[in-house]
Amino acid sequence: MEKIIGIENDSPRADAVEKVTGRAKYAAEHRVDNIAYGVFVCSTIAKGTVLSIEEGPARAAEGVLDIISYKNCPTTPGYEPLLTDGSKNPKQWWGLKVLHDNIVRFYGQPVALVVADSLENANAAAQLLSIQYQAEAFETDFNTLRKDATKLKPSGNYSRGKANAIEEALVKVEGEYTIPVEVHSPMELQATIAVWEGDDKLTVYDKTQGPKSMQGTLARLFAIPDKNVRVIVNYVGGAFGNALRGWHNVPAACIAAKKLKRPVKVVLTRPQMFNLTGYRPQSWQEIKIGAAPDGKFTSIVHNAISMTARYEDFREGIVNASRFLYACDNVQTSYRLLPLDVSVPTWMRGPGEATGCFALESSIDDLAYQLKMDPVAIRLKNFPEVNPESKLPWSSNYLKDCYEKGKELIGWSNRPQTPGSKKEEGMLVGYGMANGVFGASRGQASVRAILQENGTLILQSAVSDMGPGTTTAMIKIAAENLQWPVDRIKFTLGDSDLPPGPTQGGSTTTSTLGTAVHLVCEALKKSLQELAQLHLEEFKNVEVKNIEIKNVSIVSGGINVAVAELMKKAQKPSIEITKDSQGTSAQELKHATNSFSCHFVKVHVHPKTMEIKIKEVVTTADAGKIISENTARSQMLGGVVGGIGMALKEELTFDHSTGQIINASFAGYRVPLHTDIPKTTVWFVNKPDPIINPIGAKGLGEIALIGLAAAISNAIYNATGKRVRDLPITPKKLGFKGK
Repeated sequence: MEKIIGIENDSPRADAVEKVTGRAKYAAEHRVDNIAYGVFVCSTIAKGTVLSIEEGPARAAEGVLDIISYKNCPTTPGYEPLLTDGSKNPKQWWGLKVLHDNIVRFYGQPVALVVADSLENANAAAQLLSIQYQAEAFETDFNTLRKDATKLKPSGNYSRGKANAIEEALVKVEGEYTIPVEVHSPMELQATIAVWEGDDKLTVYDKTQGPKSMQGTLARLFAIPDKNVRVIVNYVGGAFGNALRGWHNVPAACIAAKKLKRPVKVVLTRPQMFNLTGYRPQSWQEIKIGAAPDGKFTSIVHNAISMTARYEDFREGIVNASRFLYACDNVQTSYRLLPLDVSVPTWMRGPGEATGCFALESSIDDLAYQLKMDPVAIRLKNFPEVNPESKLPWSSNYLKDCYEKGKELIGWSNRPQTPGSKKEEGMLVGYGMANGVFGASRGQASVRAILQENGTLILQSAVSDMGPGTTTAMIKIAAENLQWPVDRIKFTLGDSDLPPGPTQGGSTTTSTLGTAVHLVCEALKKSLQELAQLHLEEFKNVEVKNIEIKNVSIVSGGINVAVAELMKKAQKPSIEITKDSQGTSAQELKHATNSFSCHFVKVHVHPKTMEIKIKEVVTTADAGKIISENTARSQMLGGVVGGIGMALKEELTFDHSTGQIINASFAGYRVPLHTDIPKTTVWFVNKPDPIINPIGAKGLGEIALIGLAAAISNAIYNATGKRVRDLPITPKKLGFKGK
């Protein structure tokens, strides 16, 4: 894989040594005295009730401490739907209340927690539970049930311009697109260790993308003050959205630990990860695009249906990009939900937009062929100078730069004009491209800076890092602002006792947290400048604006005094400053704020077996100023891997006769292998956004994936002349008749 194009080599990850040497501790790896182990026993029906649980043999098994189910689950404030006066409980737990009642809502739902003195004993006892059910008729077949309009729940319509404009279009394409359930498949399993001190003080080691949000969630669940809950998450071994909320392991571990008055650890198994931690929902989309003969869009119609759980609605922005990514006066979108007897979906990298852009970008490719236009040219023809939905100007939009550089790097001029007409090494050759877009914003965050007398700067905030390199990026922002050596800066995170930080998700962490780091560094500079004027004779008559902070020193002209000397003279063993960054809405900014990507793909397809081999990917992005080059590149490479999985591999399969997932393992659920990942070139526009925040950065975690599946699909069409609208794309779907 190539380096980033046009950016100098970067410093390594700040946490690299800890991770590669195994010193990094993940949620389940913390050592706690007297710990007990909880194991879920899960339902073997898809819908119904638990009639009875025969616990005798399990309770008598070696090491068993308790078996918790609806029969004996302790009263928990957040589990109660109503207050004593009959009003709604504002502290109510979000989602399914595990172990709370005997209702079975999906196959594999936890119905009991066996707690023992060792994991082995807990697993052995779990096998001894005998559970009787009253089964009911259930529904899990999305493709069949979505055709029944009476089963659908409206979830938002949008319209601008003429509602029937598509019927008047001189040129028109339309198609239906389907995407199966996809799961996150992180390396780290979901895990929780709960430790109580008395009845009102809780410490939790948990895999979460938001220490502060989890702190608040648990405080509400047990009706205790936020300050009495401490959430520790030093490292996260991949999340992709599945750690944005607390799953069943979290309340179960906390309830069990409180009941037993000893720490309890609950770690989901790999099969349970496929069913109990959310997923990208299965979806159906219908796209219609109308255009003039010159390629100018005259109408876009985008309708979508996605699955959700019957017990909880999950919505995402599948149709949103169609409203503003291209200039078009007439746009209609609709989005509906299909409740099924399944566990609830959740956000997965590029939520909504990854799904929607597969259909939108594939349809635009269709239209380009119909009009005999270059796929890049038709996008340039419809480039929006302002956001068509909000009518606001872009804070920045450098997609045109992405087009030009992507074409150059992939060798777009080698693309065959006629699909299926070019061969290379005996293989059909195809080139494709597609765009990605996601919102770019800034939220609230606080950062504490502690400058020690020896010149070491410690930055602290209650955030987690699920892999994008937050620690590295924040150190770089501080180092650049203060002109400070990176090896003299440390960033501490992963503890809810630290100043409030944002939940890591939605491509906002660098923008949000980086702004707070910038502000606290500005305040620290000012403090050092003022101290220099007060305590150093050399600076008494120097204006503040002429005093620099540089290389752990106070500098002006030929004067250079070490920070350590200044702090000694000022009799300050340390300087501590905390600064807050406030979120800013698009309305306040008076600009539309988005990040953009454009992906180019070259594929080989075997003319007989239809085996697909991705030969090269060029992935480009307008993500504002690139703060940490190495970690930004890794984000884009990760998006390529995820996009390959989405396009060619991933599909969770249900047995609709039982409601059971039949491939809940890495043996049955296909993900990209190392050999599937091609030569990949990453290129960033690397121009600061002047509006969103003072550091100029925009998010890139989501746009790294959004659009990739469409670019691959479009390349396969260019190679074969066969359009597959049902993911994943397989040789069989391309017409291969063999086994």
